[in-house]
Amino acid sequence: MTLQTTAARPSSSAPVPTGRLTSLDGLRGVAALVVMFHHLYLVAVPSIVAAGGSQPGSVYWWVSRTPLKILTAGSEAVLVFFVLSGLVVALPALRKSRYSWAGFLSGRIARIYLPVWASLAIGTALIWLLPRDLGAVTPGSWLATSNAASTTPASLLNQMSLTAASYGVNNVLWSLRWELAFSVLLPLFAAVAFLVRRRWLLALCVALALSLLGLVTNIDALRYLPVFFVGTLMAVRLDAIREWTRRRLQRPHARLWGIVLVVGSLLLLVAGWLAQPIAVPGTLPGRVFTQLAVCGAAGLVLAAVGVPFLRRALESRPSQWLGRVSFSLYLVHVPILASLSFLLGDDKWWLVALITIPLALLVAWGFYLAFERPSHRLARHTSQIVARNAARLSEKASRGGARIAVKFARR
Repeated sequence: MTLQTTAARPSSSAPVPTGRLTSLDGLRGVAALVVMFHHLYLVAVPSIVAAGGSQPGSVYWWVSRTPLKILTAGSEAVLVFFVLSGLVVALPALRKSRYSWAGFLSGRIARIYLPVWASLAIGTALIWLLPRDLGAVTPGSWLATSNAASTTPASLLNQMSLTAASYGVNNVLWSLRWELAFSVLLPLFAAVAFLVRRRWLLALCVALALSLLGLVTNIDALRYLPVFFVGTLMAVRLDAIREWTRRRLQRPHARLWGIVLVVGSLLLLVAGWLAQPIAVPGTLPGRVFTQLAVCGAAGLVLAAVGVPFLRRALESRPSQWLGRVSFSLYLVHVPILASLSFLLGDDKWWLVALITIPLALLVAWGFYLAFERPSHRLARHTSQIVARNAARLSEKASRGGARIAVKFARR
């Protein structure tokens, strides 16, 4: 059955802002680039550690235990994606008095699945064309454990569904199952965020606590879905956020405030890495520091909206181009990186990096033109058709209910 849902929206005293937040597109592009650097880092780690160890002062220490980790904080960049999705996906639902969730969901499915299937086709073709020898990579490394050396039709179909627990053909697809889950739950997220908008600080603390509980108990749904809620809460409060940042920018030392917000958010994003000497990974203190990355992700989204110098940087042409191809880059870089690493050996990680970075950016642009942009058009068309039909069904149901009510009244 097709459902038509009317999303709750702020009253006239709290208008929802209109207009595309282009700085968030730039932030998404930078985050996608960081994810690619993260996977290059994972390829390089075995050789770096073997050559220089992991003690303070070593290359590994510099890239993993200092603020330089920001450049390769891929898992943390995915949290930025989740906050961004919670914000930008919820905004249209909050702008319209009548919002077709069925129309949105049908379009969202087309927009996600078609590029995903194309990326799996590319990944499978690369596995067939460039056979992967496990002897060419370090045993137990990310390459050896998270990237398939072969695949079967059954495994491929399972990964195509985005319901699998692991994705050997294209490792990054794990995050998209949570994007889909959030899309299904969007009306609930938007309604709850609207109801608790005046107690937003308490709601934020509850979301962070639930996410920490998910991290401690290894329940991924509990760990990741509250991160989307943080973004949805920001969408409901976006007008107040803009007003708050505007007031801060009118005060003395406003630029210093912006720098503190940006730098503080970046440090929170990698707090789990920086705190490892005093908070061992896997322990409760270590997990608490790791969970601060959600605060850092939310802070970066806030800074992208309200800090002028960061907003200008993210609205620049390079950042906007990265934002345009960010989803495509996210989808294509791992199959390319893994294939080159198996072909050349992970001991030549520097050569793999030199080839992967420009090649992945080039392929991402082609992938965007060939697959992602057409999927956007199909998504819009599908969403309009489904929303129109849903509205007709809703009207018919309403008229039928009215006729039944009249009959009972006459009796």
